[in-house]
Amino acid sequence: MSFEVAAESYDSFMGRYSVQLSAPLADLAGVGAGVHAIDVGCGPGALTAELVQRLGADAVAAVDPSEPFVEAARARHPGVDVRLAPAEELPFADDEFDTALAQLVVHFMRDPVAGLAEMARVTRSGGVVAACVWDLAGGRAPISPFWRAVHSLNPSAQDESSLAGAREGHLAELFIAAGLRDVEEAELHSTVQYETFEEWWHPYTLGVGPAGAYAASLGEAELAALRDRCYELLSEEPFSVTATAWAVRGHA
Repeated sequence: MSFEVAAESYDSFMGRYSVQLSAPLADLAGVGAGVHAIDVGCGPGALTAELVQRLGADAVAAVDPSEPFVEAARARHPGVDVRLAPAEELPFADDEFDTALAQLVVHFMRDPVAGLAEMARVTRSGGVVAACVWDLAGGRAPISPFWRAVHSLNPSAQDESSLAGAREGHLAELFIAAGLRDVEEAELHSTVQYETFEEWWHPYTLGVGPAGAYAASLGEAELAALRDRCYELLSEEPFSVTATAWAVRGHA
């Protein structure tokens, strides 16, 4: 998989969905005036924007392991302390934040338990750690139609349903394993309207994430067959895709 892509590529691929999750995830974490927050795995900055709107840039920090995303987040959110780092090695002191949030990130952490434990470490005692991931195992992610089409052509293809937190209850299990307490689970929803099939399909050709990497691995004929199958599976134009994410919060 790759997230070393242009921020604009991510925006067109997943950003239209993730921006809709930002406010409800911030609500779940209780983000409000006076809070010092960190956005872990910030990407180009969808959740960062929501935090800045609520708290001001000086009260927000963000990290991501992708250099293009860090550069984009810095450019889009002046005044935010944006650093290049993985979740498992946060470059901040113990108890530095009131809340730590991770949007659509836990399933891509090298070690999800270690990453969540790091989020808890930099959060003050009693502070909130919150995260959300798509319901990939339940087939309710934005990319689920793509993988259904893939499997109809190649049943043995490896999709994203086995990623950390992608099945019901697993994200909460990871929180507990990381030492968080008072763990609660919720669902968040996002809907994107597409005027044309091509508007939906084109982002899959940009090499973003596992789906983009799979598409990039195909030959011209195979990619064309996959495109045709996706077209068959989706509704007539225009159409909308509604996605559901598992969300969890706990206390450090």
